Amino acid sequence: MPGETTNSVPEHREQAVESERGALLAVLVMVLLGVAGIFAVS
Repeated sequence: MPGETTNSVPEHREQAVESERGALLAVLVMVLLGVAGIFAVS
């Protein structure tokens, strides 16, 4: 039983890290598009 609990915790942490990376990538893409749009307008 203890082995199952220890195995489930790292998986949850990995999912959290992946979601955080996805959010950071989304923010970076939005910023890059915004900067590109500003340069395109100017």
